[in-house]
Amino acid sequence: MAPWLPSNRALPLNESVDDFMANANQTLRSEGQSALAKAASSPGAVTRVLAVDDEPAACKLLSVILGPPAFHCTTANSGEEAFACLQRQRFDVVISDLRMPGMSGMEFLAKVRRAYPLVAFLVTTGVDDLDVGVEAMRGGADDYLVKPLRETAVVASLQRAVHKRQLEQQVESYRQHLEDMVADRTSQLREVLQQVERSYENTLQALGAAIDLRDSATAGHSQRVCRYSIEIARSMGWSRTQLAVLARGAYLHDIGKLGVPDGILLKPGPLTPDERKLMQRHSKVGFDLVKDIAFLADAAEIVLAHHERYDGSGYPHGLKADEILLSARVFAVADTLDAITSDRPYRRASSYETAREAIRVEAGRLFDPEVVRVFLEIPTETWPTIAKVERQIPALTSELRAHIISDKSRLHSMDPTH
Repeated sequence: MAPWLPSNRALPLNESVDDFMANANQTLRSEGQSALAKAASSPGAVTRVLAVDDEPAACKLLSVILGPPAFHCTTANSGEEAFACLQRQRFDVVISDLRMPGMSGMEFLAKVRRAYPLVAFLVTTGVDDLDVGVEAMRGGADDYLVKPLRETAVVASLQRAVHKRQLEQQVESYRQHLEDMVADRTSQLREVLQQVERSYENTLQALGAAIDLRDSATAGHSQRVCRYSIEIARSMGWSRTQLAVLARGAYLHDIGKLGVPDGILLKPGPLTPDERKLMQRHSKVGFDLVKDIAFLADAAEIVLAHHERYDGSGYPHGLKADEILLSARVFAVADTLDAITSDRPYRRASSYETAREAIRVEAGRLFDPEVVRVFLEIPTETWPTIAKVERQIPALTSELRAHIISDKSRLHSMDPTH
């Protein structure tokens, strides 16, 4: 468990996910830098050296220069023998002559680099072999020494090469540590996002339950019209993000009815002109209720415009055609479909065929003709199937919950693996 987030920590109400991530990132950088500094300051052990030369005198000289207590030097007279030593024990640095019988120094270098990339490698060469020494560095050697070897040059070059390799090992260790911390942070962030999603779900279900309790005659209407809207919009090729916003707006479209008096909301007969004016305020009341809730801000526009009509005869602003939000135009068709096919205190439900025909007739007047065209292309049997599922399950169905709550485009923008 990462120390920056205890397992029982919930996301505070006054802390956004962005703030949470910024704090986590700062902690992550501090931990990583501290780990790297600690690794860089730790004292090193005795440097283990493997000297490789086909001339015994050269090996003897290196073993004298690189003796205890700072070094432990092992010698080998060929590339083959030296590679066998590397397989048996650990070395920090290899010093190898370039001109050897059998496996050449260049061949030995290439083999060591493939098998032991973090071992420092120095090459020794004669004065006439400087070009070969430079070529060896291009092949992965850390430095080259020119014979005859001088103690100060050997020790200085070796220390530079070992220090370089230690830094590379520390960086690699830091990288692995960082990957572990990122993986841990990602896991913790997913937990936080799940908490956020659960909060979204609880909020939406509470609001939906409040609407149903307020107007029991239309219980289940919000879920059905939400699913109808999604079905139409999906057929229009909408993205998952667009569907999520539409679903939230459709689900909460009647939230403003919480502010309508019972005598008007539950009246079994026709409303008077004054009562109708009060009823029509519910779209603006609903908008005001949800507009300041961050994850419902986009959906609030649907709540406000869900009674606008294509010819401008709707409310509250009398918008026309493309002035009306497309999601509200989609919702208008879905809302009418459910209104016609559901029982009301003042009339019985009509068939889905009747509803389809009524919507077709009003294309271009009440409804967007393009939305109606898509709606009519969807098989009629689709709608009673959806209605049956939503009427049988009082809570949000898993599919509906996914559309309403899981706006993946927002949540994935906060995940470091992507």
